[in-house]
Parts: sequence; structure tokens; C-alpha cells
Amino acid sequence: MSLEDCIQSALEKNLDLRIARYNPPMALSDLQNAYAGYDPNFSIGGQHNFQMSGGGFNSAVGIAVPSTTSDANSFSGSLANGLTPTGLKYQLSGSASEVYGSPGPFDASSGSASIGLSQPLLKNFWIDSTRFNIKVAKNRVKYSELQLKQSIMNTVTTVEQAYYDLIYDRENVKVQEKAVELATQLVVENKKRVEVGALAPLDELQAESQAATSQAALIAARSALAIQANAVKQLITDDYTAWQPVDLEPTAPLKAPVQIFDRQNSWSKGLTQRPDLLAAKLDVERQGITIKYNYNQLFPELDIVGGYGHGAGGAGISEFSQALGQLAEGSRPNYYYGGQLTFPIGNVGPRSTYKKSKLAMEQLVLTLKKLEQTIMTTIDNDIQQAQSSYQQVAATRAAREYAAAALDAEQKKLESGKSTTYTVLQMQRDLTTARGNEIQALDNYNKALSQLSLDEGSTLQRLSINIEVK
Repeated sequence: MSLEDCIQSALEKNLDLRIARYNPPMALSDLQNAYAGYDPNFSIGGQHNFQMSGGGFNSAVGIAVPSTTSDANSFSGSLANGLTPTGLKYQLSGSASEVYGSPGPFDASSGSASIGLSQPLLKNFWIDSTRFNIKVAKNRVKYSELQLKQSIMNTVTTVEQAYYDLIYDRENVKVQEKAVELATQLVVENKKRVEVGALAPLDELQAESQAATSQAALIAARSALAIQANAVKQLITDDYTAWQPVDLEPTAPLKAPVQIFDRQNSWSKGLTQRPDLLAAKLDVERQGITIKYNYNQLFPELDIVGGYGHGAGGAGISEFSQALGQLAEGSRPNYYYGGQLTFPIGNVGPRSTYKKSKLAMEQLVLTLKKLEQTIMTTIDNDIQQAQSSYQQVAATRAAREYAAAALDAEQKKLESGKSTTYTVLQMQRDLTTARGNEIQALDNYNKALSQLSLDEGSTLQRLSINIEVK
């Protein structure tokens, strides 16, 4: 698999990313829930009442008192606790009732319809709890999107660096296999020389010891390769069982692309496009919303109230339709208006809350400043690491070439009897170490470039990954 294949698979199947993708929709649900503060409550009901009183004899006047019965039907409905974005509260209500009784005609019906309004002028005027919750929820939606983007960048970087380590481990296996080959070849040659008396038996034992040591190193390298392959598989799939038997082989070797480093440009990227820094700025913005709300809560409650309605009904009106007809005529209007002032003595709670929110803002600003400084320091260190790793690539390549040439020369000297097995074995170890150092330097350089782009916030752009986070 190529690096691009691994990254694409991780973007689709990585479990951490699949988990993180739930956060923006949940934040959006919180925003939708915040708008529920504007939803009024609608209620409607009806009731039938029956009452009977017993008759008797009134001895004071000497007459019999007959029993009475009454039937009453009533209906009511309301739209209560309504709120508008200006803080205006409203309530609509209506009712109707009818009563029938016996003996005697005392039928009656009544009805009413009204609206009540209350508009704050100070406290809860420019921001109230509902508007506060909505603003904060919008802020958190953006925050969750930035967190998801950061998770994507972290995962991509982890996959990229794990992929480079996988290439290193595969190359290291080849290095150790070559070391075993050299050591085994020397054992064979020394055995022949011992048989003809050109070498002492000790030289043969030294070569065999080195061959065993090289074999042990090869076993360790193969184990490291298997472990690293598993690490890559875990990052790129959500079904490890299916991938476990797969032999994951990178399609390209490690290279050392030339990179021109511009510290000021890297700082500019890090301070303008890193998701975690932008998220920290959203924390400051959210605290600003909190301060605005807490400041508004310091004011007294000054509300203008008013209402308007119509009534209908009376004795002898026996049907709902007659009462409703009077409502339609509007012959019995009623209204009210006025104001109400509520001023908490001391106002200790809101004052303390406001003071604390201002202190929290100062703390967040300092935290943001510290993060900016950390980003600049980290980027500076990344550039130093990348430059050093690139120089090490050239140095280790030269060291490997020198070690190979030195071993070749020493083997020729051994064949002519001018060197020792110990010296050749040392040269073999030096060559194996030089080869390992070269691929390690290449691995470190590529990972340093990857880490630099992550700390700049440019991972997705560098790898040409176009992702729209919603």
C-alpha cells in the first residue's frame, strides 16, 4: 500500500475518527435545543361538572325548598410562556363555559379571549438566557468542527509517521539479513582457512559468534517489523481480524526531499490555521458572551406590561354560540398596561458572578498567549530537528559508503593474510551500524517534516487532502 492508500483508508475506517465525527452533530443538536427556549406551551382542556343540592322545609317561612341540579361545561386553551428574540414574553388565552340548571331557568354562558405582553427594558433586554444559550451553542458548533479537524490532522500525521517507521523496519530487516549473510560467508571462508592451517580455530569461533549475534538481531528486527505493521493496520481499519494476516508492504522507499525552511512563514501558518489555536480563540469568544450576559444580569428588572382582551356572556345566554357572537362583536373589551421594577437589594450574587467571569477572561487570554508562544517554540524546534535530520541523512550515507569500502579492503587484506578475523568482524559491525543509521536518519527526517506540518496546521494542505468539516 502507498502512503496515500493508508491515509485514505484511515480517513474512512479509523475508529478514533469515527468516534470524533459524532461531536459536531451532537453540538448541532445542542444548538437546536437552545432554540427551544422560544417555543411556547400550548394547552387545551374541557370539563363537565354536575351538582345536586337536596331539598327540605324552611321552618322560618313555612315553605318547602325543592332540590336543585346544575350542569356546567367549560373549555379553555392557552399559548403560554412564549418568547421572542427581543425578550418580549407573550401569552394568549381563551375560555368558554355554559351552565344549565333546574328548577327554574337560570341558564348562562360566558367566554373570554386575551393576550398579555411583557417587554424587559434593562435586565434580559439585549441578552437573556435563551439568547445566551444560542450564542454559546453556535460557538460550540464551530469548536467541535475545529476539534474534528484537529483529530483528522493528528490521525493523518500518526498514520504517516507509522508508515515511515514501517518502511524503516522493513529496510532494517534487509540490513540485518545482509549482516547475517556477511557473517555466514565469513564463517564458511574461515572454516576453509582453518582446515588448511591458514587460520587458528579461534578465528572460526569468532566468526561463528558474530553470525549468531547477527541472527539474533535479525530475529529482533523481524519482530519489530511485525509489531509496526500491526500498528499501521490498527490505524487504517475498523476490522483488525480481517487485516491481521495481511502482509502490509509499503510501495516506496524512504527518500530525503529537499525542503526550504522559512521560520517566519511557519510561525504565520501556526498562528493562523492551527485548529487548536482557533479553538482556544473560540473559548475566549465564548467567555466574552458570558461576560455580556453576566453584565446584563446586574441591572434591575424594568418591564413594560400590557394586555388586551374581550369578554362575553351573562344570564339567559344559554349557548356557546351566543357568547362567541359577543366576542366577535367586541362589545366588551378590556385592557391594561403598566410597568414593574424589581431591584434586588445588594445584588451580591450577580456582582460576584460578573467579577468571576472577567477574571476567567483574563485567564483565558493568558492561556491563549501561552499557547501561541508554545506553538512558536515547537515550530522552531521542529525546524531545527528537520534541518539536523537532513544533514544526518547526508552524513550517514557517506559513513555507510566509507564503511562498505573499508570492509571490502579489509576482506582483501584478510585473504592475503595481512588482517585478522576480529578486524573484519568489526568492519562488518560498523557497516551494519552505518546502514541502520542511514535508514534511521531518513525515517527521522520524513517524520520531522510530518511533525512540522502538523505543528504549522498545514498537514492537510501538504498532503493535498481536501476535507470539508461540517
